Amino acid sequence: MEIAAFQQLMDDLYGEHDRERGIPSTVAWLCEEVGELAQAVRKGTVDQQLHELGDVLAWVASLANQLGLSLDDAAQRYVTDPPT
Repeated sequence: MEIAAFQQLMDDLYGEHDRERGIPSTVAWLCEEVGELAQAVRKGTVDQQLHELGDVLAWVASLANQLGLSLDDAAQRYVTDPPT
């Protein structure tokens, strides 16, 4: 799946609810999911790691949607001017 399509899917599925929740709560949920991913990386199975990685991607997409930003545009930085 292309990143823009994924971002749109997250907006279609959860956008209204995400906007009602708001940005501060979305950031908090994202942080929680990153913590769960870290735990899965340390102690989890490949399936658990994949699950948590998907959750992190979903919350990043939610945040980008609420901010009115494109994940494609954010990723483009690594094409045109990657950090060293």
